[in-house]
Amino acid sequence: MTLLTVGAIEGSDNIFALMNISTVEQAAAVFQTIGQEARLQILPAIGDGETCVCQLETMLGLQQAGLSQHLMALREAWIVSDWREGTYIHYRLREPALLDLVHHAAQFQSLELPCLTPFPDCDCPNCSERRNNEN
Repeated sequence: MTLLTVGAIEGSDNIFALMNISTVEQAAAVFQTIGQEARLQILPAIGDGETCVCQLETMLGLQQAGLSQHLMALREAWIVSDWREGTYIHYRLREPALLDLVHHAAQFQSLELPCLTPFPDCDCPNCSERRNNEN
């Protein structure tokens, strides 16, 4: 994973780059941002594709307000990006290689990350389309 510097993302809203901190400090800030338990669940739940908020809510059992706060922190840290489809908001990891880091950290501690699967009752267009394609 490459951390971005101010010159590499001129005009962006990467909070770490805008703060003009060194790459080591940027790396520490990324670890601090993803270090919360809920966020370590959110990253593998998003995976290397994209996931809607309602799907994350259902998969992780988190309340929408708390989940939104975690997603906002991940978005401001430039870890995830989002896009809106009607009333549904979808999230994607900006750098899917971050998942490898999370998995390696779990392996280092001999932990197994939970396998999260989409909830069949999610009504967003993304989940509905996936269900239709499976049938």
